[in-house]
Amino acid sequence: MLILLTFYPDNLEIFTHRDVDTVLKRIDGSHSIWLRCIHFRDRTGTAKIIKHFELNPSRVNMIFNHSPLGIDEDVEDCLFDSYEILTAQIKNHEFEVARGNIVVGKNFILTFEITELKVLSILVNNLQKRPLDVNNLGIDYIFYLIFKETLNNYHTVFEYISRKLDDLEDEVLDDSGDESTYQRIATMRQSTRSGRRNFQSIKSLMAIMDYEDFRWIAQPVKELFKEELVYQVDKLWQEYQALRAWMSELMEIQRDNIASKTGERINRLTILSTIFLPIRDFQKINYSINNNDNHFKGGE
Repeated sequence: MLILLTFYPDNLEIFTHRDVDTVLKRIDGSHSIWLRCIHFRDRTGTAKIIKHFELNPSRVNMIFNHSPLGIDEDVEDCLFDSYEILTAQIKNHEFEVARGNIVVGKNFILTFEITELKVLSILVNNLQKRPLDVNNLGIDYIFYLIFKETLNNYHTVFEYISRKLDDLEDEVLDDSGDESTYQRIATMRQSTRSGRRNFQSIKSLMAIMDYEDFRWIAQPVKELFKEELVYQVDKLWQEYQALRAWMSELMEIQRDNIASKTGERINRLTILSTIFLPIRDFQKINYSINNNDNHFKGGE
C-alpha cells in the first residue's frame, strides 16, 4: 500500500493507492511530501520510486536487504536510516519488532515499512487534526516528529514490561514458578534486544548532526533534537538498562529455585532408595533361602 501525504500551506492532502505510477504522477515537486510504502515489497516499483527522487540505485538493494541499522554515511544522495523499533504490539507474549527504512531528501520523506509502523499512523492522524505549514518548517520537521513519536512509544512498551515483571517477580520470590517461568523471563529479555539497537541508532544520528557537512536537517530542527529528545533518549536508555538488569536478576533467582527443587528431588530419591533398597535386598535373600530350602526338601 502506498500513502502519499502532500503538505499545503493550510491543509494536508492524503492519497492512497497500490499502483506506483499512479502515485508518482500525483507528486507535486513544489510542495513537501511524505510517501509511506507499507508492506510494499515490489522491487520494480521501489526502483521507480528511487529513480523518481533521483536517488542512488543502490538504495533499492539496501531497502530489500535491510542494511545494517543506523545512518548510512557512504552515499550522500539523502539521509538514509534503517530502523528496527520495539513496539507495544504483543504477539505470543513477545514484542513486535517493526523494521524498515526512512529516507529524507530536500523536500521529501520516504518510509519503507516492512511492517506497518503504528506510531507513524498515529502521527498521520495527528497531522490531519492539526495541519502544519511544512513547506516553511521544512520536511525535516516531520523527521523530528517521527523520532519523537518513536520515543513516546517506548514509554508504553516499558510500562508493559514493568507490569509483566511485577507478576513474574511474585512467582519467582514465592518460589511458585517452574521452568516455564524462567522461559517467559528469558523470552521477554531476548525480545527486547532490538530496543538497545534502536537507542544506539538514535544516539548515532544525534552525533552525526553535529557534523559541519550534514545538510539534511536544518539548524532549527537540530536544536529541537538537542533540546527535547537528547534528554528523553538518555532517560529511556537508563530505564531500558534497569529493566534488562531486573530480568537478569529474576532469571538468576529462578535458575537457583529450579536447581534447589532438583536437589530436593534427588535427596528424596536418595532417602527412598536408602529405605527401600535394603528391603528389596532382604526380600531377594529371603526368596533365595526359601528356594534353597524347597530344593533340599525336594532332594530328600
